[in-house]
Amino acid sequence: MPPRKDDEKFSNRMETAAKARAEMLAKAKARAEAAKVNFESKADERKAIAAAREERAAKRAEEKRLAAIAAEKRRLEEEEQRRLAEIEAKAQAERDHEARVKAEEEREIEAKAKRDARYAARKAQKKKGR
Repeated sequence: MPPRKDDEKFSNRMETAAKARAEMLAKAKARAEAAKVNFESKADERKAIAAAREERAAKRAEEKRLAAIAAEKRRLEEEEQRRLAEIEAKAQAERDHEARVKAEEEREIEAKAKRDARYAARKAQKKKGR
């Protein structure tokens, strides 16, 4: 009889193991189905995230392009203002130079007139004194 109990025990163990394997397989299939559904939703979510990321990158690139255009425009305006300021400074220097030259000429004319007046006065004195 004991061998028979051992047989029953073995067969029971085999049945129990088979049931356990069947249950594990069923659980694995259920998890695989859930993962498949979950994978599709996560894939859609990842696609949406990637699209949003690309949209933000495109927006940043556009902002960067517009900023570069604005910076170039400011640089050109500053260059133009600097050029105009240079031209104005040269013109002012020329006007100042002309004013100094004219003032010098006027001083020379005045000095000549004074010399001529002194000369005429000396001549007049000499003529009187004769």
